[in-house]
Amino acid sequence: MAQKNLFTLIPKVDELLDKENIRELLTYMPRKIVVDSIREEIDLLRTCIKNKEVTEEEIIERIEVIEDLIKHRSKDKDAYKLRRVVNGTGVVIHTNLGRSLINEEIMNNIKEIAINYSNLEYDLEKGTRGSRYSHLEDIIIEITGGEAAMVVNNNAAAVLLVLSTLAKGKEVIVSRGELIEIGGSFRVPEVMEQSGASLVDVGTTNKTHLWDFENAINENTAALLKVHTSNYRILGFTSSVDSEELYQLKTKYNIPLVEDLGSGVLIDLSKYGLEYEPTVQESLKNGVDVVTFSGDKLLGGPQAGIIVGKRKYIEAMKKNPLTRAFRVDKFTISALEATLRYYLDEAVAVKQIPTLNMLTMGIEEIENKANKLLRKITDNIKDENFKVDVENNYSEVGGGSLPLEKLPTKCIVITLDNLSTQEFENNLRKYETPIITRLYKDRVYIDLRTVNEEEFSTIVNGLRFTLSKVKGVH
Repeated sequence: MAQKNLFTLIPKVDELLDKENIRELLTYMPRKIVVDSIREEIDLLRTCIKNKEVTEEEIIERIEVIEDLIKHRSKDKDAYKLRRVVNGTGVVIHTNLGRSLINEEIMNNIKEIAINYSNLEYDLEKGTRGSRYSHLEDIIIEITGGEAAMVVNNNAAAVLLVLSTLAKGKEVIVSRGELIEIGGSFRVPEVMEQSGASLVDVGTTNKTHLWDFENAINENTAALLKVHTSNYRILGFTSSVDSEELYQLKTKYNIPLVEDLGSGVLIDLSKYGLEYEPTVQESLKNGVDVVTFSGDKLLGGPQAGIIVGKRKYIEAMKKNPLTRAFRVDKFTISALEATLRYYLDEAVAVKQIPTLNMLTMGIEEIENKANKLLRKITDNIKDENFKVDVENNYSEVGGGSLPLEKLPTKCIVITLDNLSTQEFENNLRKYETPIITRLYKDRVYIDLRTVNEEEFSTIVNGLRFTLSKVKGVH
């Protein structure tokens, strides 16, 4: 057929709008989105014909399924930008995928607060204005053993607020080996400098001694800072100064000792077969005056920066003008309170907090999930180009926590014959519920540690749809 005649095959906008499938689409989707999608599909067809990018047969095939293409394009346009995804990467605290999950019970608590008025800043006993920090302070104190506590919107803000309150215009001493960079290229020294404190780094990258700290102390020293390098490890010829040693200097010179623990673990994970990570409780017992840590890493709650320690320092922070800029909202408070309540019973915390549950999940449970998903995939997808199996592999903790930890796991591994693995992975990410996987040696890996059984049907449907799309059916 001549190129000119191919153009005549393209349906008009009004003609497509009158199709039953498109009319149904208009009942629950804005008309503008549907019309824009129709025009974009038509323009794509015209471009393909003009540039002779596809064969005549392929053009005809695309026109035959144009209603489906419009439907998928419209759904993509109408979807929220922030969407749920399936995490098949095996990275439990995946910063790019929202870090820690919260369970349904916690979500119900958030919903109760969100759809009703609450006593966010109201003292029910006195009938007067109250403090939003009061809802969390008692339970944080009970769990950690600190004198006082407060919560801000993330741990970088917590460190900034602490140093602004304790050391603005003065010096803070920290080991050079602990000047870490956190996500998004934010560096601890830069965060510290924004507080108005002057950074004094001592020691070397791999070795810092107690005398390095002591030699740097002068009349302008406002605090000693210990930063836990939770997102990396220096191995080999190394030495560092722990909080117990720094306590000697803190006592001798009457200088507050601050520790940024980052990951914020509240239970000893080594009991569950993971690498040892210092807990908040241990830091306070070692004499640290102020401890800061994240809410959405190993703690397993919402994004937050938690500050706990000596009352005189915490009370001063509450009066700092930055506190209002860093304050948390009712959603964070309700989610964090519900998460912390689990920690009143360690066994309950490990079972009910998704992050802890995934990190401590046994290999047998993961293998059972993998075999179930394998059966579901093989029952529903029959294609000679598509091969699937279960293999041993390793998961990661993620979120800048326990960087050396490798967790034994089971993965669904997909091998594609005569098809592009990269294109397959790309289209999985573009599925209506995006499926995020790992690519290794031209194979697709889905790690079952971070996949819930409720997501199996989504995965199967996504694999089937993606396979057909890569093969050119859609």
